[in-house]
Amino acid sequence: LFRKQGRRVVLTEAGDRAHAYALRILALNDEAVHAVQGASIGGAVRFGLPGDFAESWLPAALGQFKKAYPAVRVDVAVERNSALLERLDRGELDLVLAMGHARRADAERLATLPMTWVGAEGAGERLRSSQIIDLALYPPPCFFREAGTNALDKAGMAWRPAFVTTSLQSLWAGVAAGLGITLRTSAGIPPQLKRLDGKYGLPPLPRVDVCLHAGGDPESPALRQLRRTVTEHALVELAGKKKKERAA
Repeated sequence: LFRKQGRRVVLTEAGDRAHAYALRILALNDEAVHAVQGASIGGAVRFGLPGDFAESWLPAALGQFKKAYPAVRVDVAVERNSALLERLDRGELDLVLAMGHARRADAERLATLPMTWVGAEGAGERLRSSQIIDLALYPPPCFFREAGTNALDKAGMAWRPAFVTTSLQSLWAGVAAGLGITLRTSAGIPPQLKRLDGKYGLPPLPRVDVCLHAGGDPESPALRQLRRTVTEHALVELAGKKKKERAA
């Protein structure tokens, strides 16, 4: 299985095959352990998340959790960040993944992502030809709205709320139709839209914290396992996005 290579020991061709089988055996063992443990955990967990994550990687993570813990019922709510945390405080949710509320005592920071200006194809021409920047925004209170308008005000750039909606899908649709530019993180930006950072004189934007907020029963095995699953996937997905953004 091994052969000497200088002062080191390396795998032979047979060793490589044995190593591949060993990895598969260990993975199967882990799957069996999780299946047995998952079958013994039951109950219900109420989980809230914003649309930015609901339309990207989190559904797959929740699907994997459901497969590992089939006896756990997960009730999912997709709303604005502030609305989710209000529901958590009222005891209507057990776990919330949210952006922009890292100062809360219950916040567990998972990542810090840069905000980015987002527009449709042709947004640059409209920005160059207009004296006022049309924005597509959520109504207040919204920390993205506040961050964007504050940045434009500091830069002395005129703006107006040309398209206002409470739905992320509607927001993306308005931006795609050319009704205005918006700002989010890079998480879940539709492929037909593009980032406008560093272009057309748009001012730089701050970063936003992504945090997990837990309520509910801290002793609940179902809640602990869901929190662990969301944390593991968030660290992988959001860390990957930060690396790609730095490379870009």
